[in-house]
Amino acid sequence: MVAEADSTSRHVEVERKFDVAESTMLPSFAGLAAVTRIEKQPPLRLEAVYFDTRTRDLASRQITLRRRTGGADAGWHLKLPAGPDARTEVRAPLDAGQSPSGDDVPDELRDVVLAIVRDRPLQPIARITTTRNIHLLQDGSGAVLAQFCDDDVTAALADNSAEQQWREWEIELVGSDAITNTELLDQLSNRLLGAGATPARHGSKLARVLGESVAQQDSSARDTDPVRRAVAELIDELLVWDRAVRADADDAVHQMRVTTRKIRSLLQASPDAFGLTDNTWILDELRELGRVLGEARDAEVLAERYQQALDRLAPELVRGQVRARLVDERRHRYQTGLKQSLVAMRSQRYFRLLDALDGLVSGPPRPAQSPREIISAAYKRVRKAVNALAEASEEDRNAVLHQIRKRAKRLRYAAAATGATKVSKRAKAVQTLLGEHQDSVVSREHLCRQAAVAHAAGEDTFTYGLLYQQETDLARSRREQLGKALRKLGKAMRKAQR
Repeated sequence: MVAEADSTSRHVEVERKFDVAESTMLPSFAGLAAVTRIEKQPPLRLEAVYFDTRTRDLASRQITLRRRTGGADAGWHLKLPAGPDARTEVRAPLDAGQSPSGDDVPDELRDVVLAIVRDRPLQPIARITTTRNIHLLQDGSGAVLAQFCDDDVTAALADNSAEQQWREWEIELVGSDAITNTELLDQLSNRLLGAGATPARHGSKLARVLGESVAQQDSSARDTDPVRRAVAELIDELLVWDRAVRADADDAVHQMRVTTRKIRSLLQASPDAFGLTDNTWILDELRELGRVLGEARDAEVLAERYQQALDRLAPELVRGQVRARLVDERRHRYQTGLKQSLVAMRSQRYFRLLDALDGLVSGPPRPAQSPREIISAAYKRVRKAVNALAEASEEDRNAVLHQIRKRAKRLRYAAAATGATKVSKRAKAVQTLLGEHQDSVVSREHLCRQAAVAHAAGEDTFTYGLLYQQETDLARSRREQLGKALRKLGKAMRKAQR
């Protein structure tokens, strides 16, 4: 359970590290147009204890967690990859509340990487002491553009192994435009290289201490089967979106839900490749996770949908409490759904699902269908649902259209994973049309319920009827476009099977 009072802060670091010999002279930054003044700071002594699981789950994903004393930013630091030269650093004060697990790590930081560490204890794995000499590089106005750090490092693993000592350089950009100022970063880096430094062989001090004992996880590289490789990559994406949901990042719930559905679709498309005969519960758990995330996502979609629709109407056509009932209420429902999602994402049930997914892609390869067989089987299911539409009653038509959408989605993901790009594109077009149709179905049902509540409260319900008609027109338009999209999908399939 995450602490109610979250004392963390987030920063983006843009930096490059360099290996350098003990005798190397400091670089010169003279002549750089951007840098007009260099200010040397008093030396700092920084002492850090690094934490990870026994199996180095964080280090294997290039994530570091430390408790550091000394310097202006003393405290707990969790560093996450954010690009080639960038990392997101989540900070917590030294006195932040400790985790109920009994270790020293603040619960606020543990929660950020909970999908990676799960219920495994975090323990000290290394101690690193740095004597840091900082040079602030300033422009003509005195603003700091970057800081150059000359570090003397002493480090050892927590098991009291022999100490390691080395010297390294670091150049870090400062300011709101740091992440986009690649030209300045290149110029400064060239000065360090010109002085005799070489690009660092390790991404962090901890990585250097650990040496070759931890390799970055890349389960996808071991798989020659394209579907298994795609699932492995999606599991990695799932863990990234998990962190984004916990930070309530924009569109994160939607992206995590989509990734969950992609994994489930690919597992269903090629069950033999994963030995799912005795593990069908994994599919059920993925469906349930998607359902939980859907509570928040569906509310978010409707709020955005109604907000845009109401904004397009003339003011005199927006009557009664329609914004409060359609937009504000759905936004409140999103927050409730997000809280429910986070509860599920902190549960043992969720951890066991992630463990099982790891097991699926880390196990030995299994005999599987060929990509052509996988796509053909998925397309046959689409055609079967399309044929059922012709015989469906008016009452059942929406349900059948939704079934076509789900099967087109499964075909899309399988085709994308196996390199059938054209088929994937055409299946996506079908999925998109019917996704908009299904959103309209859900919206109309919601409009009817809210209109009934508003009518009972004596409110003007004119706008609900207007929006309902717009949704009806949209659904009709998407049904009319479906035939053409299905014909294009069929044509793409015939070409793929030649």
